[in-house]
Amino acid sequence: MSDDRVFATYWIETAFPLEQAAATMAGEQSTGTFVRVPGETDALREAHAARVESIEDLGEVAVPSLPGSGLPKTGDTTRRAARVVLSWPLVNFGASLPNLLAAVAGNLSELKAFSGLKLIDLTLPPAFLARYQGPQFGVAGTRRLAGVYDRPIIGTIIKPSVGLSPEATAEQVRVLVEAGVDFIKDDELQADGPHCPFDARISAVMRVINDHADRTGKTVMFAANLTGEIDEMLARHDHVLAEGGTCIMASMNSIGLPAMKVLRAHSQLPIHGHRNGWGMLGRSPAIGMSFIAYQKLWRLAGIDHTHVNGIDNKFCEPNNSVIASARECLTPMFDAPHPGCEIMPVFSSGQSARQAAPTYAALGSVDCMFAAGGGIMAHPGGPAAGVRALMLAWDAAVAGVPVEQAAQDSPELAAALGAFGG
Repeated sequence: MSDDRVFATYWIETAFPLEQAAATMAGEQSTGTFVRVPGETDALREAHAARVESIEDLGEVAVPSLPGSGLPKTGDTTRRAARVVLSWPLVNFGASLPNLLAAVAGNLSELKAFSGLKLIDLTLPPAFLARYQGPQFGVAGTRRLAGVYDRPIIGTIIKPSVGLSPEATAEQVRVLVEAGVDFIKDDELQADGPHCPFDARISAVMRVINDHADRTGKTVMFAANLTGEIDEMLARHDHVLAEGGTCIMASMNSIGLPAMKVLRAHSQLPIHGHRNGWGMLGRSPAIGMSFIAYQKLWRLAGIDHTHVNGIDNKFCEPNNSVIASARECLTPMFDAPHPGCEIMPVFSSGQSARQAAPTYAALGSVDCMFAAGGGIMAHPGGPAAGVRALMLAWDAAVAGVPVEQAAQDSPELAAALGAFGG
């Protein structure tokens, strides 16, 4: 594809002829108004108009997916779905993620011609890399800091989400690091609450982690949730770094792309990008944005890992969507010699030893974080047995050994399978 154009793929639903509907999309998000205006010359349109690259008719739709859509003047009520690819010249908005977003996901969803419209994918030119740094650590750098190779990074989360003091948080971290976990994260609901101030919490947590590292040689990665105003986040990053921390976390939808760019430029630590709020964009099949498109924006802005949900999770996302998201995180955005901006996918949400085999079978890689809360803390043998069971389950998955067979030689794994259902 051309290096001077941006390509966006959409799913649409409309009662208008597909060619007309696609042209409406292209005009709305580039040069067009509903009528020609002075100054809108043929030369200008040739240089700056969005192009309809392809239309794939997906067939008739029985009822409109969204309210408020209109009908053509012919009165035809037949609605069709289609897959549409549009492209824009990069000169329309330059290598700017906020302005790119305005072009590919701006006013489209409100257009009356559509009873459904969702952004499915983006293909961006390497020119964006001249302005955006992409992930600083990615998969390899995260593994180096965590000291974990050739298997998933086993992680967990501080629960309860809120209510713990800095000292109580540190005590929970002590239990987890002694259990052998590789990665711990703050909950996205806990950043700098008055009962658990950020600086005090991180100082208390890092005393535990540094003491454990001094005794064992293993520095457990703790993703400190520094979400806040830009100046607060930069100061909080510096506090984590000064205390010997090896990871920070930010809620992507809360801070926005420009703030993530600033944080990435400042950071000396991996950025754990939390996608909370993505469901508002991704849950409906008829509107919003797929995670495939969404994560590309944030990879460019500089995150190093992000959540993709999990197999048989506690939420509504189906397994095929979870795996597609995880695969995409590991797929290069740009061809060599440009950096691919690959990041570490994080499986979470109701995960246990039972999901290791299907996750590996579907993903075909151990380049992931596998985060379990109850799957570790609620193990009948305690957190250490929970961590051990997860590691054994992944070992069996990679070796192609059925988990029930592997459990015959492991009481920890057998107990996990019994505790966490069928």
